[in-house]
Amino acid sequence: MYNIDLIRKDFPILSREVYKRPLVYLDNAATTQKPLCVLDAMRDEYLNVNANVHRGVHYLSQQATELHEGARETVRQFINARSTTEIVFTRGTTESLNLVASCFGEAFMQEGDEVIVSTVEHHSNIVPWQLLAQRKGIRLRVIPIDDEGALDMEAYEALFSEKTKIVSVAHVSNVLGTVNPIREIIRIAHEHDVPVVVDGAQSVPHFKVDVQELDCEFLAFSGHKIYGPTGIGVLYGKEEWLEKLPPYMGGGEMIANVSFEKTTFERPPLKFEAGTPDYVATTGLAKALDYVTAIGMDNIQAHEQELTRYAIERLSQIEGMKIFGLPAPEKGIDKEIAKGIAKGIAKGIGHDAVVSFQVGDIHHMDMGTLLDRLGIAVRTGHHCAQPLMDRLGILGTCRASFALYNTKEEIDILAQGIERVSKMF
Repeated sequence: MYNIDLIRKDFPILSREVYKRPLVYLDNAATTQKPLCVLDAMRDEYLNVNANVHRGVHYLSQQATELHEGARETVRQFINARSTTEIVFTRGTTESLNLVASCFGEAFMQEGDEVIVSTVEHHSNIVPWQLLAQRKGIRLRVIPIDDEGALDMEAYEALFSEKTKIVSVAHVSNVLGTVNPIREIIRIAHEHDVPVVVDGAQSVPHFKVDVQELDCEFLAFSGHKIYGPTGIGVLYGKEEWLEKLPPYMGGGEMIANVSFEKTTFERPPLKFEAGTPDYVATTGLAKALDYVTAIGMDNIQAHEQELTRYAIERLSQIEGMKIFGLPAPEKGIDKEIAKGIAKGIAKGIGHDAVVSFQVGDIHHMDMGTLLDRLGIAVRTGHHCAQPLMDRLGILGTCRASFALYNTKEEIDILAQGIERVSKMF
């Protein structure tokens, strides 16, 4: 483990007050705060190394290019890709998923072909495929879930046919926190010779992800959810697949030669990086990955798992509390929690760094608004997962999500805040 007090000093924003109360920031699934080392590295680059990358022969351009491509190598090491050729910089998970849907759909899908997604997907892994469906007449097939949020794996396997061309699923639900059995999902898809896209937005920041061990064809994640800057993300793609996909956008950087008769393209990853990249943000992302690597992803996972278990136990004691993604309540809180953990392990799923809840008949927006007045930042609404909300029969939830700098004391403050709000209703 690590010294949480020292860690929190790296994040000055955690020391500020909101409405004259200490900030309790529990909205990390939406975005994480940034350590000083990330901000310092980006400021230093703007002050001392700012120049457009690639092709420039002058000193600053060469230095900026070294930082930019060094960041690509840092990402490669972090997710254990085979080569930096397999690391494409994007604006975030959303653009990465749009890139795959657009390019893969253009090259390999025809009218009537199918993509398999799941009920728990974020809108960014639904809408791009729907746009492709409008353009090319493909069909979305959806993996159902049970009442506890676990994917129905038998139903998943039954979805495959000769029309199935790709599977695109979330590694971890941004609403329920359930860790999907991604290795089994990939294994079954590969038995049908179908490639797999993994939305790693909620997994890469919380535990070690090894793309070679997973053997997925594509994986997407965002910098701002792993203590890096906004507007930068990563698409990992196996080299043989990136070679086969057509470009996503056209412009400078991604071309080998242009004439009015014909244009030839660079090899990956530059083929997918048209225009000037956010080379300062890539430096910030690399610094963030260095930061979590120094702490240790296993240590971060252990800390956040302990927080998650504590939050479930603490919040379950509140009258009227409903936590989504867990078994139905039974008599005895300890038994309920034990059963939830046991069933999760038996199904090959976990519950990671997210607790979504409702309390009695209190609207989630009312709860979130009043918690905010107590200095407690949680997320409210459908969390860009409206099909999942429809499946659960609700409009939205309050969501508390944890990061490496959160503490049990903050969870106690959250619980006390919920109890105080509940008394008002």
